[in-house]
Amino acid sequence: MNKIFIDTREMEYPLPLQIALNHLQNMLDSDYIYMLNIRKPIPLLEIAKERGFNYFTHKDASDIWHIIISRDREIALEELLDV
Repeated sequence: MNKIFIDTREMEYPLPLQIALNHLQNMLDSDYIYMLNIRKPIPLLEIAKERGFNYFTHKDASDIWHIIISRDREIALEELLDV
């Protein structure tokens, strides 16, 4: 699997959403997005779900959200978590 890493912690809304949506449109089945954000990106997760993507979220001890999104519904996304 090919990891698409996006660190949006320093970005202002809506830039993180726009960047992630651009990647979602161009992702191969073997790709996944690994995003870091200061908040849970609910609009992105709703769009990903509507488009048939699988996602996993985790808030770490530093209050940073780790978001993993993939087309592959068979993969255990929590195993890709890098905390």
